[in-house]
Amino acid sequence: MSAATTPPRRIVIVGGVAAGMSAAARARRLDEDAEIIVLERGEHVSFANCGLPYYVGGEIQDEAALLVQTPAKLRDALDLDVRVRHDVIALDPARRTVAVRGPQGEEQLRYDALILAPGAAAVRPPLPGLDSPRVSTLRTVEDAVRLRARIDAQASRPARRAVVLGAGFIGLEAAEALSRQGLEVDLVELAPHVLPPLEAVMAAPVTTELKRLGISVHAGVAAQAVEQHEGHDTLVLADGRRIEADLILLSVGVRPDTAVFETAGVACERGAILVDEHGRTNVPHVYAAGDAVLSADAVTGLRRPVALAGPANRAGRGIADHILRPASARPLPAPVGTAILRVGEITAALTGANADALRASGIHTDTLHLHPTQHAGYFPGATQMALVVHIRRGDGLLLGAQAVGREGVDKRIDVLATAIRAGLTAADLIDLDLAYSPVYGSAKDPVNLVGMVGANVTDGTLALWYAQDWERLRGETLVLDVRSAAEYAAGHLPGALHIPHTELRGRLDEVRAAAAGRPVRVLCGSGVRSHIAHRLLTQSGFDSASLSGGMLTARAVLGDEVLVA
Repeated sequence: MSAATTPPRRIVIVGGVAAGMSAAARARRLDEDAEIIVLERGEHVSFANCGLPYYVGGEIQDEAALLVQTPAKLRDALDLDVRVRHDVIALDPARRTVAVRGPQGEEQLRYDALILAPGAAAVRPPLPGLDSPRVSTLRTVEDAVRLRARIDAQASRPARRAVVLGAGFIGLEAAEALSRQGLEVDLVELAPHVLPPLEAVMAAPVTTELKRLGISVHAGVAAQAVEQHEGHDTLVLADGRRIEADLILLSVGVRPDTAVFETAGVACERGAILVDEHGRTNVPHVYAAGDAVLSADAVTGLRRPVALAGPANRAGRGIADHILRPASARPLPAPVGTAILRVGEITAALTGANADALRASGIHTDTLHLHPTQHAGYFPGATQMALVVHIRRGDGLLLGAQAVGREGVDKRIDVLATAIRAGLTAADLIDLDLAYSPVYGSAKDPVNLVGMVGANVTDGTLALWYAQDWERLRGETLVLDVRSAAEYAAGHLPGALHIPHTELRGRLDEVRAAAAGRPVRVLCGSGVRSHIAHRLLTQSGFDSASLSGGMLTARAVLGDEVLVA
């Protein structure tokens, strides 16, 4: 058959949201003649699933605003054959066909290339009573519309009490959305703290903000059962507490929606599809991307699904490149896992690996705690943010970062995410030339400060100790508090020797006598003054270390109840 009579390539895509629609749009831009069919199980394609909580909360008023594209618009703009309410029920790799159940019945579709982007389904734990009609999820536009209807003041029995099961990103966004609508909200999380990917010290201010919003937080406790009553449900917790609810939002996680494809021979691990660096599965001509795919973490190498829109969109685009331009297609990068969340008036964000993942991978790290302001301190409106940064011990390679604060968090995490992707070390951050004006930042931006502290740790100029080690260290070392008298009086660690850093040079004999040969562990408010004191002590012959993050971090780790006033 001549080139002129060769039939157009048929690309079939399963799933019409982030990865699937990105693949479809890119494929059309690369090949005007390809036949591109998108099969979506739900009612909508290319919808803003990240915007669903904000529709529930009323910040997005119009349901139509959630629909980024429609099948008709995609047909007109890109000549895509988008079919909603079409569920793929079988795959036959030998014949290169998928069986599809749609409104008109079942059919077989042939493909030259198949892209699997089925996404993930909400996890439903084996909890008695979870089949209650008051239990909802928040995964689709239909879910969001139903929730809005349940809390609408015009409804016959509007919901006024809600329980959110799961305090991950979606759970927190949903809890805030329901609270904005005037509901009494309880948030239940099995892990010891909300937002489990965050370090505990960073989750503490998030919990404080949730409580300020009026949301009751129950962390470190399991849900045991849902008791169904005529007018409401009761959630029973493992510790015996009972919470009445007009609606229960289930947000305990997701699982890859891959059963049909695994049955057909597509290799999976823990339900997630295994792919190579170009998104290819073990089955010829079959690719996969998005929430259903197992990804290797860019920092640790640990394999896990990454349910984030950015990596999914980029992977879909990259797969289309490999199908249509294989010689020039770039490998799909391992995700760094950058994510961000608004809770009330604060923002929490993270990128790279957290402490648990680094321990699991056996990487030895140093952890930096900083509390810089988002812009110049002398300019009105300066507020502190909390930064935690993990670097590899020995060379200072950046491994992960987290930030919580009122302003400027997104900018710093994005810069640090870029630095991690580029393989920079902490010392490299010192040289980053970042935009500066008193309105927006400081001459030494928080990112530059991370570099300076990290470089000092890596080259031995600064030795750190950590608040979580205080109970062990208090009997083995002298804890030296170098804050002002007023700060010390407002709350200090029991047994700490108090000498303001400005008086330390003249009172070294007092420190030597109190230490009696023991190491000295110095602390201040945030770590700046204790670093000055540490350098003085080290050069005076003491075994010294500075508390990472100072008392601001210690209060979050230890709690105010351990302090003596």
